[in-house]
Amino acid sequence: MTRTIDFQLNWEPNGFQAPYFLAREQGFYAEEGLDVRFVEGHGSPFAAEQAGQGRREFALAGGSAVLSVRSQGVDPLAVAAVTQQTPAAIYTLRDVFGERLTDPQQLAGRTVAPSATKTRILTAQLLESTGIREEVELLPVDEHTHHRVQHKLLDGEVDAAVGVVTNGLELEREYDRPADELPIGEYLDVYGMTLVTSPEFARENDDTVRSFLRATARGWAAATKDPTGAIDALVARNATLERTREIEQAKFETAAADLQFTPHVRKMGWGHHDADRWRSLAGTLADTDLLDGPVDPDAAWTNEFLDDAPPITDYAGRIGRR
Repeated sequence: MTRTIDFQLNWEPNGFQAPYFLAREQGFYAEEGLDVRFVEGHGSPFAAEQAGQGRREFALAGGSAVLSVRSQGVDPLAVAAVTQQTPAAIYTLRDVFGERLTDPQQLAGRTVAPSATKTRILTAQLLESTGIREEVELLPVDEHTHHRVQHKLLDGEVDAAVGVVTNGLELEREYDRPADELPIGEYLDVYGMTLVTSPEFARENDDTVRSFLRATARGWAAATKDPTGAIDALVARNATLERTREIEQAKFETAAADLQFTPHVRKMGWGHHDADRWRSLAGTLADTDLLDGPVDPDAAWTNEFLDDAPPITDYAGRIGRR
């Protein structure tokens, strides 16, 4: 018997999400008895909240957003750490910034526009850790701001924008203007995207959670072996992405090579959480006043549903990483 579940994405379909679409196209979810319906998102906090409140069975949300939402009284539960580093990045056009952007200290005295709540949180963390938080005008997030911040940057209204890695590359190729990026994950040791559900759903649907994670791990392994096929599956969902196919593939390959695969993944397998990193993240968020209340980082995640299936335990070998 097939069970239909809703998977709340953090944003509109893009290259970072290619493994999930490939998993569905290749029948990995179907083999686990799941019919997965993808729901386009409005940012990580929204996705984490949807899952935490039980409105969606699963969601894709950043680690910072999971803790932020938990501090507001909702309890999303991260059941897999998909990317070990955040894909967030500060990017700019060199003719706007006036010099090559290579260090966060250069943002002092500048105006920065974030694309979403999660990226704003991470940028605030970075500026705080660099000691220049009060010297940077970090703009609030506007509704549907993802493309607006790019236009503000193109028009010179802001000095830099915050989005994800490859956003700068995207502008450079489209407008033939040199761009630079600062990957936030190189400065902050925080998780990127996690797969989230609610504690109640996890408790009452053990088999479904395990099935979803096994199929998703297969999707990640298959996508890493065949990035072109993964983007084909993505474009099949959203034909408009054919125009940006090269950028979407760059997004996925960056995630697979730089954000997802780490020594921890090699040792423990796909999706496994590290308790110390969650505690560090919670401490950083609390120290920078980015939480609305106290949180227990140890309650925000679990490795309980990452079983010993080959797609999980043998992930590094399956993608040729030793």
